[in-house]
Amino acid sequence: MASEGPLQPKCIRCRLCCGLRWQVLIFLLYFSHIVSGQIRYSLPEEMKKGSLIGNVAQDLGLDLKRLRTGRARIVTGESIQYTQLKSDKGILVVSERIDREQLCGDVTPCSFSFEIILENPIELHRVTVEILDVNDHSPVFKNNDIKFEISESAILGSRFVLESAEDPDVGVNGLHGYVLTPNENFILKQHANPDGSKFAEMILQKPLDREEHPRLSLKLIAVDGGNPQRSGTVNIEITVLDVNDNAPVFNQSVYRATVMENALKGTYITTVNASDADSGSNGMVTYSFSNLKGNLADIFYIDETTGKISVAGQIDFEKDKKYEIRVEAKDQGGLTDLGKVVIEIVDINDNAPVINVMSFSSPVSEDAPPGTTIAVINVKDADSERNGQITCSINNNLPFKVQSSLSSYYNLISDVAFDRETTPEYNITITATDSGSPPLSSARILHLRISDVNDNAPLFHQSSYSAYVTENNSPGMSVYTVSARDSDWNQNARISYLLEDTQISGTPVSTYISINSETGVLHAVRSFDYEQINQLKLVVKAQDGGSPPLSSNVSVTIFIQDQNDNAPQVLYPVQTSSSLVAEMVPRSADVGYLVTKVVAVDVDSGQNAWLSYKLQKATDRALFEVGLQNGEIRTIRQVNDKDAVKQRLTVVVEDNGQPSRSATVNVNVAVADSFPEVLSEFTDFTHDKEYNDNLTFYLVLALAVVSFLFITCLVVIISVKIYRWRQSRILYHSNLPVIPYYPPRYADTLGTGTLQHVYNYEVCRTTDSRKSDCKFSRPCSQNVLIMDPSSTGTMQRMQSEKIILDEPDSPIEQKPPNADWRFTQGQRPGPSGAGGPPEMAMGTGPWPNPPTEAEQLQALMAAANEVSEATATLGPGTMGLSTRYSPQFTLQHVPDYRQNVYIPGSTATLTSNPQQQQQMVMQQQMVAQQQALQAQPSEASAQPEPPKAAQTPASKKKSTKKEKK
Repeated sequence: MASEGPLQPKCIRCRLCCGLRWQVLIFLLYFSHIVSGQIRYSLPEEMKKGSLIGNVAQDLGLDLKRLRTGRARIVTGESIQYTQLKSDKGILVVSERIDREQLCGDVTPCSFSFEIILENPIELHRVTVEILDVNDHSPVFKNNDIKFEISESAILGSRFVLESAEDPDVGVNGLHGYVLTPNENFILKQHANPDGSKFAEMILQKPLDREEHPRLSLKLIAVDGGNPQRSGTVNIEITVLDVNDNAPVFNQSVYRATVMENALKGTYITTVNASDADSGSNGMVTYSFSNLKGNLADIFYIDETTGKISVAGQIDFEKDKKYEIRVEAKDQGGLTDLGKVVIEIVDINDNAPVINVMSFSSPVSEDAPPGTTIAVINVKDADSERNGQITCSINNNLPFKVQSSLSSYYNLISDVAFDRETTPEYNITITATDSGSPPLSSARILHLRISDVNDNAPLFHQSSYSAYVTENNSPGMSVYTVSARDSDWNQNARISYLLEDTQISGTPVSTYISINSETGVLHAVRSFDYEQINQLKLVVKAQDGGSPPLSSNVSVTIFIQDQNDNAPQVLYPVQTSSSLVAEMVPRSADVGYLVTKVVAVDVDSGQNAWLSYKLQKATDRALFEVGLQNGEIRTIRQVNDKDAVKQRLTVVVEDNGQPSRSATVNVNVAVADSFPEVLSEFTDFTHDKEYNDNLTFYLVLALAVVSFLFITCLVVIISVKIYRWRQSRILYHSNLPVIPYYPPRYADTLGTGTLQHVYNYEVCRTTDSRKSDCKFSRPCSQNVLIMDPSSTGTMQRMQSEKIILDEPDSPIEQKPPNADWRFTQGQRPGPSGAGGPPEMAMGTGPWPNPPTEAEQLQALMAAANEVSEATATLGPGTMGLSTRYSPQFTLQHVPDYRQNVYIPGSTATLTSNPQQQQQMVMQQQMVAQQQALQAQPSEASAQPEPPKAAQTPASKKKSTKKEKK
């Protein structure tokens, strides 16, 4: 049973410092462009997670920024990662619980290693962490009791080996010694094994007496050297037997044997042998393993009768290279002897190398120089010696090589410059092979891509291009397509086409040709004319999209092909309309006489410019002919006296194009011997002129002028109509009172023409009066206007028949003025100073003139003022025109207004004040007498017709409330 022992001998006490003892050892190595170093730390086991191990950045001389940018990380081949690197602080901390006994067992010192790798540039640093033991285990015996059977005849000095205690701790914390409880018969003697382990023996110092003490009970205490000290206890039970005075003895103290790792179960290893001088049952010896550690009992087996040792489990050289086993020989009397067996394990090549890629850069720019590090790999082999010696290689045909940097680390570097256009990617197979027999190997494939660099300019498929286009082409027509290719990739291979800034006949080439920047299609900007330019020479530039861009040029010649688009032009004879040109042929001309030659040209070229001449019309076809090719006009017979002097030939000049074009020329020929004869004959020579250009021009001009005048008149008439219509609408909808002018209707009077008490009134209505009713009042007093019952057209008759005058063109016939109406022109409110003849003053004159527009406007303003003032001052009552006023209202209630009330249709003025009326009559008579003296006699004889009804402004008044009788 493991427990904390109470005994702490001073000789085994020691103190374990609580602080951490750091031992830092840095080795900086520079090899193959990689910076490397080594650090060693020491720390106690069982540290908490997150405990500080060391400041890696400070110990390596690196700054924190370098750790972050280099993506520093820990690379370990162990299944458990006990440490963690904090790049932001540059420290190394504990990430998992570390148990030294579980990690290393009895191995001392106990340590584990790992690598810290950084990139850009690649740096590799090895870190070794040594684990210091702490006293966390107590010594433990395998069994709780140890039993001995000892003969009482055992001689003094007999040794009895005791079971050893196991303490997983090492060093001072390991097993320090044993303590035996005090007794009289036995003393304790301690021994040390070659491996440092300790065991104890009981030595008999006093003979046993079975009769006195047949059974003894002792305690064996195992203590360690830790602080605080720990201990373990086991009980020793001794049974005293009868005499057996010879103990077994091994024939050799140490046995040595070898066995191959991975040996099969049951494989023989060796045999131990011990002899006992006793006979009988006391001489029978049995064999067993003594104090086996760990799982050794599962690996080896010993036959207890024969002492044969064989393999019982799996043997792995990588775990243990040698085993030391203690074998005990025991006889039936309980006497024992110890022997030692040393078994060495022979390694075999049973582990293939393991390849780990620490860093791999892909893609790599194709302009990377030779010697660039592509990858860093780590290769490990668990075998030893030759079986663990590794060689690393790659494919022979690849431009790479492998170099060793540190132990078990290799760098894959480039051997030549890359060319992505030749090889865009590589499949690199890395093979690691050990030196065992047979050798074992492993492989790892790396897929490396090469990134593109703009190192190739675009290339055209031809060194120059020629294109053909027919003249008179349509603008925008596709002329030709140029194409280039670029061996680069992506943006570096994206080609744009441009036209170099050149000129053709002093004009930029862009005015003739354009190019599609993506497809390279050349388009015609304009329609070409072969007669102006027959070829275009331009330079096309192909430029990629790299940075900086690369480009190449190619020359393109565009040949313009002629088209028969020009008719022949006759140079001779010249055709003029002002003068007459004639060729003279003497009457003595013989056959073949050259009269003249028609000269023509065609600006086209080639076949389109080949001209032929034909005689189309002639006065005498039997006399002349035209050369088909040269246009010469010659006689084909002898000229005689019967031939007419005037000869006219029509020659057609035709080219050879498809379709052909032609021109016509008239040639006048005079057959005569003398010039006067020609003049006499050609005096009346008329020129055919189908159209007269001047006459046509004048006709067109006259037609244009007439059309313009017609349209102008039409517009003016329509404008006038619209203007009048708008004026009538304005008067119709105006808010001002309007008094239309109606022809007067006269009635007979009973008086002598003075109109002192009897008055004749004209009913005047507004344009909107047709929408209301007209009402007439009864006479109420002497001041009310009363009409003569015997008169025609009186108010009584109108009231009895209930006739309402709605429109100015009423069907009631208009009557001439009554003879009793004797107001003179001066007494009437007409124009100022307007007088009339004496007969007009006497009532026997002509029909009175209607008022002018100025007089109508004056009457309008006066009536409007009176109506507005009367409306504001009148109380309840009526004037006989509306039921709004009461019947008691008479003219005597009307204020004395200065303005007169004009009766439309007459020149009389009515007032409500008799005195004022007499004064006005006297003034008018005086003015009329003065005007009568100045009037001419001729005016008296004029008898104008009665005027037609015309409208004058009058007050317009609407009733807001209507009543009907």
